[in-house]
Amino acid sequence: MANVETALKEATATIDGALGAALVDYGSGMALGTIGGSKDLDLTVAAAGNTDVVRAKVRTMEMLGLQDDIEDILITLGSQYHLIRLLKGRGTSGFFLYLALDKKRANLAMARHQLMKIEAELEV
Repeated sequence: MANVETALKEATATIDGALGAALVDYGSGMALGTIGGSKDLDLTVAAAGNTDVVRAKVRTMEMLGLQDDIEDILITLGSQYHLIRLLKGRGTSGFFLYLALDKKRANLAMARHQLMKIEAELEV
């Protein structure tokens, strides 16, 4: 089992094009850990803002009566992918992994695969 710091380091080290990663509590919007980022990518602000995205999608699914789980949410920008992976493992409900990727260097399918692997090993 990996702790938060180890999981985030693994995400940025093993996922091509990773610009930054965070583990976020979407109940509070607080980042429990971050790695990477830049002056143009403040991961603390991104964590709080993406919490609103997750909450909105959960509310929408409830209003539609959809009885399903969100695996991940993809936001595609001109030069980046932002991937939000809701965690479902034991003790991880209410958290998501957030990953920002350079669109030119990233392989989105492999990034999703790696995040699933990291999720399986993560202990919050």
